[in-house]
Amino acid sequence: MRFDCIIQNGQVIDGTGSRAPFRADVGVVGDRIAALGDLSKAEANSIVNAHDKVVTPGFIDPHVHSELALLGGRDQLAGVYQGITTQLLSPDGFGWAPLPPDLAQEMWDYTRFGYGDVSIPLGWPTVRAYLELFTGRIPANVYPQVPYGAVRLGAMGWAPRQATQQELCRMLDTVTEWMEQGAGAISAGLDYQPCIHAGLSELVALAQVVAFHGGIYAAHIRKQVLGVKGAWQETLNVSRQAGIPVHISHERVDRETSQLLALVDREDVDLTFDSYLYPAGMTHLAILLPSEIQAGSLQDMLCRMRTPEARRFSLPYLAGKLRDSGDPIVAYTGSGRFIGMTLSEAAGAAGRPREEFAYDLILDEEGVETFTIPWQGSDHELDDIVRATAVHPRLMIASDGIYNVPHPHPRAYGCFARVLRLFVRELGLLSLEQAVHRMSGFPAQRFGLADRGRIVEGLAADLVVLAPDRIADRSTWTEPLHAAVGVDSVMVNGEFVLAGGLPTGHLPGRVLRRCS
Repeated sequence: MRFDCIIQNGQVIDGTGSRAPFRADVGVVGDRIAALGDLSKAEANSIVNAHDKVVTPGFIDPHVHSELALLGGRDQLAGVYQGITTQLLSPDGFGWAPLPPDLAQEMWDYTRFGYGDVSIPLGWPTVRAYLELFTGRIPANVYPQVPYGAVRLGAMGWAPRQATQQELCRMLDTVTEWMEQGAGAISAGLDYQPCIHAGLSELVALAQVVAFHGGIYAAHIRKQVLGVKGAWQETLNVSRQAGIPVHISHERVDRETSQLLALVDREDVDLTFDSYLYPAGMTHLAILLPSEIQAGSLQDMLCRMRTPEARRFSLPYLAGKLRDSGDPIVAYTGSGRFIGMTLSEAAGAAGRPREEFAYDLILDEEGVETFTIPWQGSDHELDDIVRATAVHPRLMIASDGIYNVPHPHPRAYGCFARVLRLFVRELGLLSLEQAVHRMSGFPAQRFGLADRGRIVEGLAADLVVLAPDRIADRSTWTEPLHAAVGVDSVMVNGEFVLAGGLPTGHLPGRVLRRCS
């Protein structure tokens, strides 16, 4: 048998998490893994020598704001340099289809903090039309999720209330359209507009449709309103009432969530979660305002904020929220001001209290602002939390990367490489095969990508060749735009997008469909 490519002499880590690394050659024909074993006598159009390296399945990022960055620009290959070959769409329920141009523009204005400076025509009347945007234009695969925010917006606008029966029926139809186009999950951002106004019965009704099609419920849970315990309980209720597996985005294992995870174990709830394993998050400061002030579109919020009443109501609340976090770092403003400064530095330079400066910054920037927000706690406390999160058996890795902003969180360029450097090589908290499983086979199985995430004959040829003794993140809090190192080759659907550590210029990424 003749192969298109053979990756020779590598230590194979197959993505299952249960098999020790083993020496084998990997033969590829077309877009599939055609053989696994001793292929030293076989012929191939190209041969890659993986001596002293490991061969893994392509990594899958289940929560990342990358879909527009993949279409081109500075950050197009940030994930590929870490070995990521598949990225899920619509994190936090963000999305712009199927929406008419006016509503798509309003949603874009609201979500711009998570996508940066991107110029793209808006308005896709169908799910299919939106997914066709990616054909032939991306270096890695994308996998659709139902964007709950766009679903609710299309049915009832920004109305801060429960849905009527007619509006709910419209939402159910849109969810069905997404699932029939192969979506693997519904993604909800319950601290964001307009999803924040959805009640449990609405969540359950939509989740039942997703469950019928074999998908799962994935959520940025409603912590800002309900608190951690209340938000987890709501998620567990969705699972119980809809009969659906659930997944919690960007979570951590601390004293409170440890107790909740113990409850999940006792009740045998089908629940998983992901984490980027850095002690800081990233979002817009507007999320720290009272929910009544945030209600509606971005322009609704800004108009409300300009009233004296809203200001008097919001400033004490915002001051409390800022005390409960570390010192936020400015990642992005529409004007380009204050980039890389902490909020304290920027407010101090202006001679103003942090909450007043932050409130007026949101207004001055017309709502276009993004911050890295450190977790509250001592270095020792935060280190313990991150370590406990890294080893939890329900965890998979997700970067939650935000791109096309001037000063991104270092997780965007470094998350997956950092796991292999820090938690495997330096701390020894995870074995290499455990870490690879959390980044490949585990998310593939969870989200219904049955032909990805493992090195098995007949599955898709998404493959990574990396040096386990050299792989490392180089992005830092102060210099976040450094690409990871140590990944030698990345193959997507049988074509190399990275070879010898260098981009090939190929764009073989596809829109994947649920195949569980």
